[in-house]
Amino acid sequence: MDVLNALVALANFVLIPATAYGAQLALGALGVTLIYGILRFSNFAHGDTMAFGTMVTILATWGLQSYGISLSPLPTALLALPVGIAVTALLLLGTDRVVYRFYREQKAKPVILVIVSMGVMFILNGLVRFIIGPDDHRFDDGVRFLIDARTFREMTGLAEGLAIRTSQAITIVTAVVVVALLFWFLNRTRTGKSMRAFSDNEDLALLSGINPERVVAITWIIVAALATTAGVLYGLDKSFKAFTYFQLLLPIFAAAIVGGLGNPLGAIAGGFLIAFSEVTITYAWKKVLTYLLPDGMAPDGLVQLLSTEYKFAVSFVILVIVLLFRPTGIFRGKSV
Repeated sequence: MDVLNALVALANFVLIPATAYGAQLALGALGVTLIYGILRFSNFAHGDTMAFGTMVTILATWGLQSYGISLSPLPTALLALPVGIAVTALLLLGTDRVVYRFYREQKAKPVILVIVSMGVMFILNGLVRFIIGPDDHRFDDGVRFLIDARTFREMTGLAEGLAIRTSQAITIVTAVVVVALLFWFLNRTRTGKSMRAFSDNEDLALLSGINPERVVAITWIIVAALATTAGVLYGLDKSFKAFTYFQLLLPIFAAAIVGGLGNPLGAIAGGFLIAFSEVTITYAWKKVLTYLLPDGMAPDGLVQLLSTEYKFAVSFVILVIVLLFRPTGIFRGKSV
């Protein structure tokens, strides 16, 4: 019985939260890796693109709610998500036309585009804070729990209760669907194959008659969809705060680089690796060990390697180690 309680506690505080968080990081890292693989620069504005898309979705959610429209028991934000994706796609296409296209035509070095993306990042960050404010916003109006702890305890008779939030279940299901659609698009459609060809060899792709501007436009649209979806799922699971998405840039880039920058499969693997590393290292293992160890041997302390305030430090350490010993990442993407 104690082993079962330990497993439930582990699932409740480590396995389920880390899986949901990993799915969010994977979607964010996919956007980063697509831009790096096709447009050949690291987009530092990606975190604030997620914030912008989430902000638009929240505003659209509030608009729907004001008219009495809801998706109960699911969050109304899922109805507003296509609006957020569409507006974010227009923003990215406009930014590319006004900012990035000039440097692309000048054959600017990738480091120049990185610096330019940092400028875009600060502008987007300020814009989001100006429109919606710097405070926390909770916009999950659906049923909070798919399974709540009290019901689980009554059903099983265990001391530990398993709680699965609806937002966590939505995150995992949505991530699976989005990733499946993306891989189908890249591997099965003519446009997706042209994007892969452009990523592998730009000159050869041009000789084959592939329109580079069309590839770039479609890339930005896909990135808008991935960034907005990842941002909304993260906001539903936690809350929305503009500065939090700026901080998410580190674990998202760490996931993309650890998996293999430019490799979509690597971005997914990296997302889950970073998420599980952050959660397991910052989790207080006292409860699990109390169930597993004999009486009298239970630890007095929390058995927590790092405080949750330092969870982003875990991403940074993993990133540094990978850059030192395997710069191309687990799945041998493009070197940084």
